[in-house]
Parts: sequence; structure tokens; C-alpha cells
Amino acid sequence: MIKSREFRNGLIIFVGIGVYFLAMELMGLSNIFYLRILNIFIVLLGINRTIKANIHDGETNYLYNLTSGAMTAFIGVILSVIGLNIYIHLRGGAEYIKTLSEAFLFGGSPSIYQYCAGLLFEGLASSAIGAFALMQYWKGKTYTDGHLSHH
Repeated sequence: MIKSREFRNGLIIFVGIGVYFLAMELMGLSNIFYLRILNIFIVLLGINRTIKANIHDGETNYLYNLTSGAMTAFIGVILSVIGLNIYIHLRGGAEYIKTLSEAFLFGGSPSIYQYCAGLLFEGLASSAIGAFALMQYWKGKTYTDGHLSHH
């Protein structure tokens, strides 16, 4: 049984990103860079769920919630990159990676592992930024009698 809020919401991020990218692939839109970048909203949703639930439970420590939100995103990103690596191998490996890397950070033709490592670092960095941005929103907010208030 999954007990960790961070893991549970990280898993939601992983499933959300997986469904999003598979849907784009099925619709023939996976080569459009701007659509691929929108997955950050799925990551932000997972981070927000964790921080909001922490605050609802009375946890208002800024650093604790920042770390909790970042850990949620990191779990989602790591699982997503592992899933992508498996998917790339199932779709043909090096040949399939050529269709993905045209609009990505790399010049030339990266290996599968270079591509996944690049996505991992980009994902972790944007997750940390997303967790920080959401903590700025949640900073000083508490739940009192089931209602959100700002102190």
C-alpha cells in the first residue's frame, strides 16, 4: 500500500505525463515541441496536490513543504524518464530517438541515454523551480475550520 503523499502524487505525475505523451503520439503531435513542454502543468498539479494536502494537515513549515513538493516532482520525473527509456527501446531504440531529438536541447544525434539524461536534468531543474514557485503561492496560508486563510 502506498502511504507516502510524495510518492502517491509523484505516481500521479508519472501516469499523467505518460497518458499525455501517448495521446500526443496517437494524434501525431509528438513532434511539436511547444506541446511537449506543456507537461510542466502536470508536474505542477502533482506538486500543488502535495503542498496543499500538507497545509491542510497543518504543516506550515516553508522548508518542509518546499522539500515535500520538490520530492513529489522528482519522483514523477524520475519515473517518467525511466518509462520513456523503456518506451524508446520498445519503439526501436536509436532509430526512434531520431524522431524525438530534432526539436530538443541537443544538436546532432544523442544516444538514448544522453537523451534521457538531458530530460532528467531538465525535468529535475524545472521541478525545483516549480516547487519554489508554488511555495511562494502557499507561503503563509493555513486551513482553519476547513477554509483557506492567509496569515
